[in-house]
Amino acid sequence: MSGYAMAPGAFDLTTFVLCSVGTGLMSCSANAINQFHEVPFDAQMARTRNRLLVRYVITPLHALGFASVCALTGGLTLYYGVNGLTATLGLANLLLYTSVYTPLKRISILNTWVGSIVGALPPMMGWAGCTGGLEAGVWVMAGILYAWQFPHFNALSWNLRPEYSRAGYRMMAVTDPGLCRRTTLRYTVAILLLSCSAPLADLTNVWFAVWSLPLNAYFTYLAWSFYKETDSASSRKLFRFSLIHLPALMLLMLINKKYWKYQGTSR
Repeated sequence: MSGYAMAPGAFDLTTFVLCSVGTGLMSCSANAINQFHEVPFDAQMARTRNRLLVRYVITPLHALGFASVCALTGGLTLYYGVNGLTATLGLANLLLYTSVYTPLKRISILNTWVGSIVGALPPMMGWAGCTGGLEAGVWVMAGILYAWQFPHFNALSWNLRPEYSRAGYRMMAVTDPGLCRRTTLRYTVAILLLSCSAPLADLTNVWFAVWSLPLNAYFTYLAWSFYKETDSASSRKLFRFSLIHLPALMLLMLINKKYWKYQGTSR
């Protein structure tokens, strides 16, 4: 829960655990509903054809029951165990994922932008769980998470273009490869700029901007290579590094957090 850890409020273990559990349950619900809707399409893709619903290991009714229990339990945990704002964000993310993002994947490439919002909301939930508000710092965090989705998913989808096309998914890599490459590069640059702005929002000290620069610069270099080369090798390198980049960036952010609070005091 990077959002909770980076928030300027005092750390409370009980609230942290309840926030993590509630957020996890809401995520499980969204994932189950998504897979419920996409069984016939998942069956056409090597990456998803071994999912439980596709293989009839569980029934659609079981999946919906699981999703309902997770959503109800997660929502109540966030509302009563954390606060109303966190619960509202969790519910909004669940609805955005299942009611907008999932069907949009087969309609428009805008699904990637909507899906990136879904990826940006969890740190906001953690932050709100700690402070009860959405101060300036969390918007920088959310912006970084939002921007990261593009190089991560665009690189992943590039080598899966035949499968996405066969299943009828409207992904940038399938419908507009040029836009896919340009968008990937733009958002890696955005991550670099947002990281430099973190000290201005009192999210981190200035050293985060310094130490994150080589990490973000290399990420941008890989995105540039993908933009220029547009081959499987460059997309794989970008995707694999994206898996390292985000946790490394969050760790640097935590190490260089501006305000720490212990038992009502801060430094």
